Amino acid sequence: MRTAYRVETVRAAEGALMARLPEGALMQRAAAGLAAACCSLLGKGRVYGARVVLLVGSGDNGGDALHAGARLARRGAGVTAVLLGDRAHAGGLAALRAAGGRVVDGAHDDPFEPLAAADLVLDGITGIGGRGGLRPDAVPVARAARGSDAVVVAVDLPSGVDADTGEVAGEALRADVTVTFGTYKPGLLVDPARSYAGALRLVDIGLGAELPGVADLEALQHQDVARLLPVPGAESDKYRRGVLGVVAGSARYPGAAVLAVEGALRGGAGAVRYVGPAADAVIAAHPETLVHPGPPDRAGRVQAWVVGPGLGDDPGVAEVLASDVPVLVDADGLRGLDPSLVRARSAPTVLTPHAGEAAALLGATREEVEAGRLAAVRELAGRFGATVLLKGSTTLVCGAGPEDGAVRVNPTGTSWLATAGSGDVLSGLAGSLLAAGLRPVDAASCAAYLHGLAARRASTGGPVTATEVATGLGGAWRDVMAGE
Repeated sequence: MRTAYRVETVRAAEGALMARLPEGALMQRAAAGLAAACCSLLGKGRVYGARVVLLVGSGDNGGDALHAGARLARRGAGVTAVLLGDRAHAGGLAALRAAGGRVVDGAHDDPFEPLAAADLVLDGITGIGGRGGLRPDAVPVARAARGSDAVVVAVDLPSGVDADTGEVAGEALRADVTVTFGTYKPGLLVDPARSYAGALRLVDIGLGAELPGVADLEALQHQDVARLLPVPGAESDKYRRGVLGVVAGSARYPGAAVLAVEGALRGGAGAVRYVGPAADAVIAAHPETLVHPGPPDRAGRVQAWVVGPGLGDDPGVAEVLASDVPVLVDADGLRGLDPSLVRARSAPTVLTPHAGEAAALLGATREEVEAGRLAAVRELAGRFGATVLLKGSTTLVCGAGPEDGAVRVNPTGTSWLATAGSGDVLSGLAGSLLAAGLRPVDAASCAAYLHGLAARRASTGGPVTATEVATGLGGAWRDVMAGE
């Protein structure tokens, strides 16, 4: 599992570790890992003679860049440091000069000349404490770096992004690779900042023992999902595996019901009970489905409900929320949803909005939600007392209470997944895992993981349909269980 911690936590861990180490040892560990990453990016045998430019700010982030540059200079690289702050790390400057590096004062000398011929640029302008985008004087240099042919490597975090929230409040320097130290930071895993980070490389500097057990953000990996997924035993029957009720579809949107049911069936549900006006379409596509004209409380025994996909203007969510089993609310079911109705439930509730639906629930704009995804998902979870799966370029899952631990960020998926009906498949899949007995935060995050993985498998770099995503769920499940 990848875990990420806020700046305050990282600073405290670094302070505790530095108290036990010789002065400067922690920075040297970071610089060594950074230099090694740069060497691998330049390629075997290409460090000698390579042209490396360091963009150096005032903080320790600039010191990391300077010490890494000194190591590269000692291996024969031509290293130029462009100083962009009002001061630079004294020890790092001395090390670079001793190794034969060149220093350019960005305020008085031409900082663009070395960038024009650079093979690699190290972004050490601002560190994890930076807020509000790049300073105006750094913007032209950052643009020149990005416009060059060089590989841009961010030191710990791309300059201009917020380490804690993933927000980008001003101009930032987009990296090809980010080399981060000790632990991931939330901004490296959450858009929009994630899109500035490029490929991520984590350098172990010994912080592990100093970090708390519960992270601020976590991303499941194959083995984590495999541990959580339900596997039927020899004594299992359809009720032990979980029966999911689905209230979805309408005369206008019968396909939403079909896709939600398919997501549930391919998500391991022992049986699916469908309630709604699209029964003919559902039976035609999935004859194993149990259909009922309604109301939901007369449809038969279920372990969980999904309500909302394609219901149109009269979703009737209140009837489903009156049940005493877990309920997942999606799409049309979210429209005008009353927080007090959700908070009054005795059983768990999962909400699965996209950014537009989340904005309507919060009384915000879509742009505000997309710019501050972490804040939005946390506020929704708190306001409704529900687990929230916020869909989008970065899908986030936030539990309803402190016992649910860190917010989870989904690492799978593809931009081709932004297609009609894919959310209906996800709802059915997550509902099936709820019916199987998974905790809401586990059901939502495992569903997002499998859904994204199935889309990748089906897409292979090109367009994919919701039906193809649903069809790929079985293969995605098998890949996870096999650790592939």
